[in-house]
Amino acid sequence: MSYRAAVDLLREFFSRLRELESLLQWGGYPVLMIIIFAETGLLIGFFLPGDSLLVTAGVLVNAGLINPLGLPNFQNLLLMNVTLMAMAIIGDAVGFSIGRRAGPKIFTREQSLLFRKDHLIATQKFYEKHGGKTIILARFMPFARTFAPVVAGVGQMQYRRFAMFNVVGGVLWVFSMTFLGYFLGKVFDAKQIERVVYLIIFVSVAPVVFGAIKHRLQQKKDAARIEAEP
Repeated sequence: MSYRAAVDLLREFFSRLRELESLLQWGGYPVLMIIIFAETGLLIGFFLPGDSLLVTAGVLVNAGLINPLGLPNFQNLLLMNVTLMAMAIIGDAVGFSIGRRAGPKIFTREQSLLFRKDHLIATQKFYEKHGGKTIILARFMPFARTFAPVVAGVGQMQYRRFAMFNVVGGVLWVFSMTFLGYFLGKVFDAKQIERVVYLIIFVSVAPVVFGAIKHRLQQKKDAARIEAEP
């Protein structure tokens, strides 16, 4: 592939990222696999829409709009699950490896558009509070699912223990989101499903937003207390 063709492909990808149904019908399985891997395995993937993407994929499989092998819809859903579970598990393993190799140095990097230090630190605090099960819980939280395996690697978590949480979390996340979309597609029309996807996005993002607000208020409270001290 030429440089210009690659640039055009990336431009097309990002232009469709706001319209998930259009993106998935255009890119199919390859786009799904790339996004799930990048969001869970690469630090630059924190902005990708994992939850809503998986739900939308389930809806489109039910409608027969993503089916490269021409399988019956439910068999196609099972194939999608196996494929995306593998990408999610491999992605977290790569994130863990990045954290283990980079170590504490990764926390000293300057925040940038492609690296969110604040999300990394917030995930570290979440990890310190909930321990190993953070690897499972973070699967259902935007941003946290990108940084949780990195934090586990930095903390030198035993890989066998990490792998157990990784597999359980990856399977539960992909299964719950895609099957939810698949069965929503049987019950609701397209407009209703769109509203449900927005609700899923809100529910996913809400804990992160509320946590950030709570952290900011606590910082202001601490600053005011320090100023009031003689």
